[in-house]
Amino acid sequence: MAFRQPSIEYKTAAQIRKMRTAGLVVSRALDAAVAAAVVGATTRDIDAAFEAVLDEAGARSNFKGYHGFPATVCVSVNEEVVHGIPGDRVLQDGDILSIDGGCSVDGWHGDSARGVIVGTADPEDQRLSEITEEAMWRGIAALATGHRVGDIGNAIDDYVSSIPGKPLGILEDYVGHGIGTAMHQAPDVLNYRTNHRGPKIRPGLCLAIEPMLVRGNIETAVLEDDWTVVTTDGSRSCQWEHTVAVHDGGIWVLTAEDGGAAKLAPLGVTPVPLD
Repeated sequence: MAFRQPSIEYKTAAQIRKMRTAGLVVSRALDAAVAAAVVGATTRDIDAAFEAVLDEAGARSNFKGYHGFPATVCVSVNEEVVHGIPGDRVLQDGDILSIDGGCSVDGWHGDSARGVIVGTADPEDQRLSEITEEAMWRGIAALATGHRVGDIGNAIDDYVSSIPGKPLGILEDYVGHGIGTAMHQAPDVLNYRTNHRGPKIRPGLCLAIEPMLVRGNIETAVLEDDWTVVTTDGSRSCQWEHTVAVHDGGIWVLTAEDGGAAKLAPLGVTPVPLD
């Protein structure tokens, strides 16, 4: 029996511009959240910093209340991979965080995440964050030059696998996604190589590309809070994410202030804004 695949919401240029508005609010809110991630701060302080920017912009958090999630951002610390709930946890020197947040403006969504190291970085954690971020940009470049969504995961996997030294694991349980009038839409965006080619890349496609890498085994478990995902071997993890649009002129990283220009230039890709 053949199963119908979820339909993809393709956006007009005007709709992509609305998503850009949301994306820029997310970028500014993440700036504030990253600045709040200092030794002695709590993960709740990070959430408050992000939320204050959304409130000032008149934007709505698309995390808070999502299936009951109680906070504005996910703050995942060390062995926590994704969906960490902000609270009273005090940040320590050398912690590695993934701060993941988003918002909607006039019903259009943005979603982005950054890896942050608090205080003095362990060289292996610094390596983890740098490789995860670069893997994200390799995936974004593949969106610009590829033909199918599966090309994104191929590019991420090929890059991570090519790095010399101790191998890093690419999480398979959680992947990127389409985004637009909802935070999570079709299609899934895998971060690893498979035989599944995925849908064709064409104008109007908007994706959240978000590789999650770990220093150890990729096996994960969900804690009793029903949200926080951790590595079962206690190894540290990192996540980076951007929302990216495809339009008639090229791609545009909606959650990057410069549209992705600086990071994509070394990869031979020039993002094209619509404004």
